[in-house]
Amino acid sequence: MGKIVSLDLDRAVDGDCDREYGVGPRLDTDQEVEDTSPNHCSTSFKVLVVSSLFEGKPLLQRHRLVNSCLAEELKEIHAFEQKTLSPAQWEQEKKK
Repeated sequence: MGKIVSLDLDRAVDGDCDREYGVGPRLDTDQEVEDTSPNHCSTSFKVLVVSSLFEGKPLLQRHRLVNSCLAEELKEIHAFEQKTLSPAQWEQEKKK
């Protein structure tokens, strides 16, 4: 699976996003990243981000928050599909 980006959304809210490459959640944020590009060449991604920071925020604001964390990486990505959920929404999704 290529590199996984751990997002520090708490810092993104303050306008300073920490980009840390590694595996696993950071703070209360969980991510799933899937390389959907042909031959897994890291040009197309589908991501799921679950964070309590998304509570009460509209979809566009959630996506902008994620995009701000990945601004540098998005310059090199051809396609980026994201799903952003609060922990409560994620629990509901898992029951489906």
